[in-house]
Amino acid sequence: MSAVRCSQGHENAPENRFCYLCGERLSGDPAALHQPALLGNRYRIVRELGHGGFGRTYLAEDAHRFNEPCVLKEFAPQVQGTYALHKAKQLFEREAGVLYRLQHPQIPKFREMFQAEVDHQGRLFLVQDYVEGKTYRQHLDLRRSQGQALTESQVRSLLNHLLPVLQYIHSIGVIHRDISPDNLILRSADQLPVLIDFGGVKQVAAIAASEFVQSGQGLPTATRLGKVGYAPDEQMQSGIVYPHSDLYALAMTVLVLLTGKEPVELLSRTFGDWRQQVSISPGLRMVLERMLSPRPSDRYTSAQSVMQALDSPVASAQSLFNSGEVTQPPPIYQTTPVAQPTHPPGYSPSHSSSYTAPVSPHVQSPSKGSAATPLAQSSSRGGWFALLLVFCLFGGLLGAGWWTQERWLPALLSAIQPETDSSENDQIAEDQSGFSLEEQARKAALRDRRQQLGVNSAFLTQITNSTYYRRYPDQQGRTLTTAPEDAQWRVLWDAIANEWLTLLETHLSETARQQLGQYTKADRDAWKQTVNQLYVGSRSLNDLTDAQFFALFPEQREQNLINQPIGQVWQAIAADTVRSLQSGETLEHIKFASGQFSRELEGYLTAGEGKIYTASLSEGQLLRANLQANPAIALLSIYLPRPTAQVPSLLEDSKRSTWSGQLTQSGYYEFVIVNDGDEPLSYHLSIAVDNVTTTEIAPQEQEAPEAKN
Repeated sequence: MSAVRCSQGHENAPENRFCYLCGERLSGDPAALHQPALLGNRYRIVRELGHGGFGRTYLAEDAHRFNEPCVLKEFAPQVQGTYALHKAKQLFEREAGVLYRLQHPQIPKFREMFQAEVDHQGRLFLVQDYVEGKTYRQHLDLRRSQGQALTESQVRSLLNHLLPVLQYIHSIGVIHRDISPDNLILRSADQLPVLIDFGGVKQVAAIAASEFVQSGQGLPTATRLGKVGYAPDEQMQSGIVYPHSDLYALAMTVLVLLTGKEPVELLSRTFGDWRQQVSISPGLRMVLERMLSPRPSDRYTSAQSVMQALDSPVASAQSLFNSGEVTQPPPIYQTTPVAQPTHPPGYSPSHSSSYTAPVSPHVQSPSKGSAATPLAQSSSRGGWFALLLVFCLFGGLLGAGWWTQERWLPALLSAIQPETDSSENDQIAEDQSGFSLEEQARKAALRDRRQQLGVNSAFLTQITNSTYYRRYPDQQGRTLTTAPEDAQWRVLWDAIANEWLTLLETHLSETARQQLGQYTKADRDAWKQTVNQLYVGSRSLNDLTDAQFFALFPEQREQNLINQPIGQVWQAIAADTVRSLQSGETLEHIKFASGQFSRELEGYLTAGEGKIYTASLSEGQLLRANLQANPAIALLSIYLPRPTAQVPSLLEDSKRSTWSGQLTQSGYYEFVIVNDGDEPLSYHLSIAVDNVTTTEIAPQEQEAPEAKN
């Protein structure tokens, strides 16, 4: 007989009546009720509403209440025998007491629990109020049939109305355990989400079945509560649940509703990171990221914390933009661009890319285009007029007594004076400026954080401008004012600046951060000379820099970026990479001991990391290099001491695992391994040569540093 699958795709033996993994009653179960006589001398079955979990759910009529509709939940029919049924009933009564305590208008009211005989078998039922409406799964299926999914406005409404319900149940020690689109009903009467099908009762059914079979009448049935993909790993693997387990499931439910895709598609690397599959405001994205953190300790600890995050000025403003309620987008802070270094002839990072302005690898950028366009247009159109306007505004504010220390508008000052560490370049407005106390505090915190991290104010303004323009393209060429009606847009600008500070703090050293906005061609030339002294070429340096950069900004491949604001971030990463090569952290020189003809090298690279190995080899030697690693994410390059137009490299950014042949040059060969994926990479590199000499090639026999790429 062929295997039987439940609705979630779990494969079961043909004789199974319930899924061994999730407990769902399998199709074709003959135990389904079909309008028997009154159950418990009171309830008449109308139709089946659904099945899964540990039984079926029916719409019924209560004959004792004028045939009022209600819901019957049948549980643990596999428990048979007097003792087992009595034990199950005790357990259910305990759980029923928990359900009875739940008194919330968005939770169906528990009425009673009763036992009934059906076909000479004892069965247990719970009775709850009936909720008229469709599940969110049904709403999603309808939208998908139209080629759509739910909107951000709709899922925000779900979050805003459901999080208080979760806060309520968690406050009395109840965890739902099984949140999904199937267990949320949009009530027809008031369009509020209603939480149904608590997993605690399923837990009782599992315990009852387990105790029954452990008494010698069968083998224990493996039971995992929660739907695969919705429940976090720790819940599925060990059954451990916390309030944040419900929050994880709620966030996954939101993603499913937004994308129309199932969790397996959103979580599988085959389909790409979920952040690349959904277009939502940065504020909501950040909240969902934290709710879905694989580490439980990184998630929000309570539904109240999620509500506060969603209600923050940043999230509130972004919800307005996403819903289209703001129809006249105001402008961005006007600033004179940071002077960018000229691009060296023929130079570009080996994987250069367009600037699509994601401020972190978890934030989806808007439509592509030139990142320099808004600033360049502003500069060319405004010119002297903009500068004159700045002076006029400055004079007017000074005359009005408005201009004091600690103002908020670094963009204005950056147009007329160079960046310094003085707080005069980070202007925080007082009450008379029209800013609320909350906004003053927010801007002061932003200024303090920038100064603490040592980030150039003009650079932060410029890269924030670029990101702001790309997220809200309708604002191109506009100037954000200090008026109250622009307050929500100022919230967004400040949020983007904070996102950049978080990224820069996380991925750059303090030394590299302090030079942002000031990197030039002279720096790149100096790095080239520095790594050449280590017998490393600039191509290898670019490989390691690109690996880290594109792990953060994968959308930016294949374009020239060095003159864009984001190019300063690339160069900052390059500066840190040079230091890591100098320290030996990412560079190892291979030496062969006397009589040794091969070396076996092993390593581990996180996403975006790379390692360079150099070896002094001679013309005429036979070389065989083999890399054992995940070919989907490992790239191998083998660079010559002196590349030529005919043979620039032996391998470059290659997924090939092996190269063998006779060497045509003497000098230091570079073997570069980078992790080009988003998961860790373990590797084993074998390098074998013949006619090994233990004498190192003298430096003068190497190419001159300035001759290297």
